[in-house]
Amino acid sequence: MTIKNNIEDVLENIKKCANNSSRNPEDIGLIAVTKTIDVDIIKEAIGYGITDIGENKVQELIRKYEEIGPAVKWHLIGHLQRNKVKYIIDKVDFIHSLDSYRLGKEINKRAKQIERTIECLVQVNVSGEDTKFGVSVGELKELLNELSTLNNIKVVGLMTMAPHVEDKEETRKYFKALKDLSDEMAKLNFENVEMKYLSMGMSNDFEVAVEEGANLVRVGSKIFGKRDYSK
Repeated sequence: MTIKNNIEDVLENIKKCANNSSRNPEDIGLIAVTKTIDVDIIKEAIGYGITDIGENKVQELIRKYEEIGPAVKWHLIGHLQRNKVKYIIDKVDFIHSLDSYRLGKEINKRAKQIERTIECLVQVNVSGEDTKFGVSVGELKELLNELSTLNNIKVVGLMTMAPHVEDKEETRKYFKALKDLSDEMAKLNFENVEMKYLSMGMSNDFEVAVEEGANLVRVGSKIFGKRDYSK
């Protein structure tokens, strides 16, 4: 299978799952996750229509941005430390991993310095796993209220990572929980907060996520093949 075929397969699956849940496939954005993937291969994927790139690590995003530039939208999808915000603030279009007011303040400060407003998704630890980052379900409302006061970030939705399980059907309850949370938070009408995006679903479970309301899916190995972590 080539990257072109893989992209076509993923898009076809998104379309099928969207149709199954009476949704418009065009409303669902595909983010190609390029962790450990070489720039030449990323450029090949862009040539086949990929418009959004997701990176987990700040250093890797910077290195690839220097070669690819703003030809695509850049999503920082991994955990973000406050001391690294300054390195990516002029490069990213979306930050998916906002999970504290302190991080929000730092993003806001750095964005203000370069006269930008950064779109952010709040990462929610729906499963409650100790190994996952994200604000707890119970603390989400308070965090959104705090973030609504920051003028140079715009909260545009929620993100979560489901547990990695053999049977992807087991992830459904977590995706449904995030959709329900999103609907609940939308009704609160916080200033500067919009529940526009649900970023959920990866290579092993994006089909279920789409059926449960995801409109941003983060797909890596289903596009690029198994990762070589020795790189």
